[in-house]
Amino acid sequence: MTDIKIICKSKACCGLFKAAREIKTDIDAICTRDPAATGRAEVLLLYSGLHALLMHRLAHILQKKGKYFSARAISQFAKFLTGIEIHPGAVIGKGLFIDHGSGVVIGETTIIGDNCTIYQGVTLGGTGKQTGKRHPTLGNNVMIGAGAKLLGNFTIGDNTKIAAGAVVLGDVPANSTAVGIPAKVVRRGGEKVTDGIDLDQVHIPDPVQNEISAIWEKLRALEAKEFGE
Repeated sequence: MTDIKIICKSKACCGLFKAAREIKTDIDAICTRDPAATGRAEVLLLYSGLHALLMHRLAHILQKKGKYFSARAISQFAKFLTGIEIHPGAVIGKGLFIDHGSGVVIGETTIIGDNCTIYQGVTLGGTGKQTGKRHPTLGNNVMIGAGAKLLGNFTIGDNTKIAAGAVVLGDVPANSTAVGIPAKVVRRGGEKVTDGIDLDQVHIPDPVQNEISAIWEKLRALEAKEFGE
């Protein structure tokens, strides 16, 4: 009986050490990527994105054990506290940084790789009422800009950037930058695919402005033709 108790305590300690390592990795990821972070204590105590992630990790463990009600209760409590909704079924790798976080929604069958960054207002959602895998899969080192919507079952490759406000409905290859509605790849492997600017959250193509500019150009051409200018 003594041996059994020692083994159980050892497993419990291993679980605690693993959880502590995961928390440290998540905190370090935020400290590395957020210039506003002044230290680990601030991140641990005051960053809602980290709080939502930590509660999700607990909810995900309960989900895998079949404790669906408890898992969902924790996720909804996290949503109430942080404004970030992560379904307990979502699979999230290490080092996720949810910056600001308000309005972020991550669906049940979403898979997120390591060291990804998600800004406020992002939706990783499904379409319709399909069953099975119906949410996006993100590779490693993916950045999703503020307000972007990724809807459906597809894959975003490693080291890819999705522009703020983009709507993504299909696969995006690795090492790419995608912008617009619907999103199009404007840079791949460091080379321009179209006339686009690499994502910096501000200087990205505006599809609405582009359409307005095209209309004005047509009006000027018609005026020039009408008045013989």
